[in-house]
Amino acid sequence: MQKKSLKWFLIKNFMAILFFIYIAETLLGILYRQLVFPSLTEVLELQQITVSSGGSLFLFMIRLLLFYLVSLLPSGAADYLQGILTDMAGDSMPIRISSPFYQGWQGTLLTVMFLFLLLLLLGLSLLPYIAGALRYYKIVTLKVNELLEEEKERQLAFDRKRSLLLSDIAHDIKTPITTICGYSKALSEGVASPEKSRDYLDAIYGKAMRIDELITLLFEYVKLDSEGFCLHKKSGDLAELLRESVAAFYTDFEEKHITLTVDIPEYPVPCEMDSLQIERAAANLLTNALRYGKDGGRVLVRLKNHTISVADNGRAIDPDFAARIFEPFSREDTARTTKEGSGLGLSITAKIIEMHGGKLSLNSSFGEGYTKAFQIKMPESSRSQFPVA
Repeated sequence: MQKKSLKWFLIKNFMAILFFIYIAETLLGILYRQLVFPSLTEVLELQQITVSSGGSLFLFMIRLLLFYLVSLLPSGAADYLQGILTDMAGDSMPIRISSPFYQGWQGTLLTVMFLFLLLLLLGLSLLPYIAGALRYYKIVTLKVNELLEEEKERQLAFDRKRSLLLSDIAHDIKTPITTICGYSKALSEGVASPEKSRDYLDAIYGKAMRIDELITLLFEYVKLDSEGFCLHKKSGDLAELLRESVAAFYTDFEEKHITLTVDIPEYPVPCEMDSLQIERAAANLLTNALRYGKDGGRVLVRLKNHTISVADNGRAIDPDFAARIFEPFSREDTARTTKEGSGLGLSITAKIIEMHGGKLSLNSSFGEGYTKAFQIKMPESSRSQFPVA
């Protein structure tokens, strides 16, 4: 989108510059024909100045310029080069400026003044082109600097969010590692009772799984953005894949006393997809609903017209955060405070769906008693621009 808008910006300004050049050249031509050339002709006639040469005005002034430059050389070289120029151009090249009122050095001065006048007229005729080129150069330079500044700001914002997230992840990893080290030391030294040993082992297992989750998400995000990654797309049944994904989370929703409503058609929903990646995307949305849904709440999983909806009646998402929710390393302030999530799950999901030619969106007005819904729109016939194995 940005490339298309940049192309349109350059084309639009280029056409505007051409229109300016055309108008300026037309007005200058009218000025020359109506005022400059009649006045010049009148002065030449009053002073009985005659100028003879063939060809167009532009070639006429070029010839004057060449002869004048050559005349600055020593007399022998000037005569030789003027002879060559005359032979090359034929009879139309010789230029003579004469008047009975100007002889000797006055005649030479007249020739120089007339040449400068013609050069001035030539410069004025080229002025619209020069002004247009300089204006276009300034417009392009300002636009490039603006884009570079925007890119710099985006990169700085990205680096700030990444640094914050990496700091949080380092803390999230360090905390369970500290717990694991403390409990494992207690177990190895035999200072814990049998009842406590069981609790310590459960805590160690839970903390290890948290570390595994964080590292897995980081690995998946880096892998999706790495050069050479490609999808392994095949024709599959989107309905069956979604049913299997939901089935894997039934126990988790029951433990949190969340009512899970499933609205998936019984008939096959054909879709060209990388089943592993789409299953991961669906799992991320279900995990998100499980993590941020309230205890005793409701979650809806629906598949309709190749659109997967995962809705819940948990806390609504702040509009400011909703605008950047799919950006990598984005976490809401409350999530950062409570150390929930990693800020990568939705970004990974959005990237997977984008690679399939689909779109992930947040619907804050889903209705039916739900506060929000994440929706995946899959193309009926995927034609992805990303590499496919």
